[in-house]
Amino acid sequence: MSITAAQVKELREISGAGMMDCKAALTETNGDMEAAVDWLRAKGISKADKKAGRTAAEGLVGVASNGKKAVVVEVNSETDFVARNDAFQDIVRNVANVALTTDGSTAAVAAATYPSSGKSVVDTIKDAVGTIGENLSFRRSAALTVNEGVVATYIHNAVSDGLGKLGVLVAIETAGNADVAQAFGRQVAMHVAATNPLALTAAEVDPAAVEREKAVFTESARQSGKPENIIEKMVEGRLRKFYEEVVLLSQAFVINPDLTVEAALKEAEKTIGAPAKITAFVRFALGEGIEKEETDFAAEVAAAVKK
Repeated sequence: MSITAAQVKELREISGAGMMDCKAALTETNGDMEAAVDWLRAKGISKADKKAGRTAAEGLVGVASNGKKAVVVEVNSETDFVARNDAFQDIVRNVANVALTTDGSTAAVAAATYPSSGKSVVDTIKDAVGTIGENLSFRRSAALTVNEGVVATYIHNAVSDGLGKLGVLVAIETAGNADVAQAFGRQVAMHVAATNPLALTAAEVDPAAVEREKAVFTESARQSGKPENIIEKMVEGRLRKFYEEVVLLSQAFVINPDLTVEAALKEAEKTIGAPAKITAFVRFALGEGIEKEETDFAAEVAAAVKK
């Protein structure tokens, strides 16, 4: 009998198994949904579904580059133990390499074909849940590209080449020496890892964040009891300090705190041999923004004993 796309979709939602596995299950059971679920369970394929409720906040960040383009990806696992597993590291490395062949967007990478499996990145990772034994998920990716120049990369706390807990990309447009620009770009990437700037320039800072800071500064200044015109100047001064702290080009360069990043770039132009401009940066810290489940270890052990 003919298996419809709607049936495959329904089985995927029920079982959490990959598309090809669902199609095979429905074909083997002549389209009987309940029997197909059992078929997947018998094959051990649908056990991914049981793991899917667990929080995956560990894992690895991976980077890949070809000089003028670089990507950063995040693939999560439940425990750091799995993140040190060679099979998991291979997955993250392959996802980063796949990302380099796409526009780098999360949706494009998720749908891209994973090498050797013939399946999408998302389905391949879902299949790996059964063999690795933990909930795994491809969370996000990003890419930076330059027409002329370099995209430098940096991995902090590297566990292997191009893999670690924090990844940074920095794009530098220049017609100068690529090797020198790459070395300086890596220093800037290390700076970004350390300082976590909010934006490249003051104009790019989220207006909501600026208004929030302004409100705090204004209320604080009013505590002094000074006139409104003085308070306004105090707030302007504090906002300037705020921008110095959160805007990449205005920050004191960690490699040489006597210079801002922008001033350090001007100095670097002398050895790069041409004008240079930092056009963008991306910083991925593993698990940022994921709410980790608080677990009661004693209760977990007690529950395991009762099984």
